[in-house]
Amino acid sequence: MDVESRKSRGIVASLKRGGDDATTEGMQELSRLAETADIQVVAFATQSKSAPDPWSYFGAGKVEELRNLCETLNAEVLLVNDDLSPGQEQALKDLLGVEVLDRTALILRIFASHARTREAKLQVELASLSHQLTRLRGKGEPMSRTGGGIGTRGPGEQELEVKRRLIRDRIRHISREIEVVSRRRGLYRERRKKAGIPAVALAGYTNAGKSTLFKKLTGRDVLVEDKLFSTLDPRAALWAPAPGLKVLLVDTVGFLRDLPHHLVAAFRSTLDESLDADLILHVVDISSPSWETQSKTVVEVLNSLGKGDTPTITCFNKIDKTPEIDFAAIEKRYEPAQAISALTGEGLDRLAELVASMIGEGREELSFEIPYCKAELLSEIYRRGRVLGEEYDSGGIKVSCLLLPADARSILKRLYEGQSIDEKFQEAQSPVDTDALRATR
Repeated sequence: MDVESRKSRGIVASLKRGGDDATTEGMQELSRLAETADIQVVAFATQSKSAPDPWSYFGAGKVEELRNLCETLNAEVLLVNDDLSPGQEQALKDLLGVEVLDRTALILRIFASHARTREAKLQVELASLSHQLTRLRGKGEPMSRTGGGIGTRGPGEQELEVKRRLIRDRIRHISREIEVVSRRRGLYRERRKKAGIPAVALAGYTNAGKSTLFKKLTGRDVLVEDKLFSTLDPRAALWAPAPGLKVLLVDTVGFLRDLPHHLVAAFRSTLDESLDADLILHVVDISSPSWETQSKTVVEVLNSLGKGDTPTITCFNKIDKTPEIDFAAIEKRYEPAQAISALTGEGLDRLAELVASMIGEGREELSFEIPYCKAELLSEIYRRGRVLGEEYDSGGIKVSCLLLPADARSILKRLYEGQSIDEKFQEAQSPVDTDALRATR
């Protein structure tokens, strides 16, 4: 049996409430989501309607048309390009006799199948339970019975309330577990900051090429698939954009238009930690016809997470697919920006230079000499800043470097014990005075 025959067959349906382009883009994106969920889309259907039907979402005539289409094409799933109410979802299931998935349900299914680590699985379960809680409702007599058995609060508690309480209890338990993991990750982040290693975060619309870029820059063997949400778990690895400069490159889950708020809430701790960076690389798929809309979506999500003020470089990826575009004009429009191809490596050298220059902003260029008896300070400089040059002679190590003022003062304090740090800081901003430095030993 081939792969295609094992896939469920689905129909993508949507209301036309805005422009035709917006509807087409939404349906194409839903089709790609379906592909990621191993659903083969066999047809598309639309209905021009200013507002959804409150009972069945689509009008009666369109519902009948969809039922016939499902039977003719042996479709097992109806994919609706919107969020359905519990009543609308149930009505469509009853009328069509097939599984009905709205946009949020489909995304939740994808996230559930792609979660690998325990944290990701907990976050997906939290999002699913939160979504389920909003849709839990009575279904006639079975959901209206009162109960007095184990696990209930007495004979007056309805079965619906029991289910709600059990879900809320599980949500609280998962939230506590996620909080423990988040605190542990926060300790790792503090250690990184104390070590003076800058963090650079990759952000972007799903399938923009972040994983490919991460692999190309760090050399790490990571999953790269032409699918939406192919990876959920944050990844981090060291990257050296310039000699003497090491940064922690962090990749995480991609964003999506109208990303369900349950997912944003569940993954908020991961996103907050991953995007707590000195610099963000916003990866944009320039080959997508809707790249501008996708770019705005990412900016909106970053703003909602409080990361809108973080220095950002816009990386226009996949230029190998769009050689006809005037990249120079786009880079100027979105400055600081760089056109790249994560696949071929084009533009990555210039991106590395831009990252190095922006990471270096706020750092002072200093020169001083380290006696060999305090040679461990050179390692400290490498951890906290960027070494521009070093020279060894009989007296010590002459170092030219970039350091944040606070880090520079900390190192100078250990280098010149008991002396005026302000004065030594000013001297270090000038060409190195070898004789003066040797006199301190």
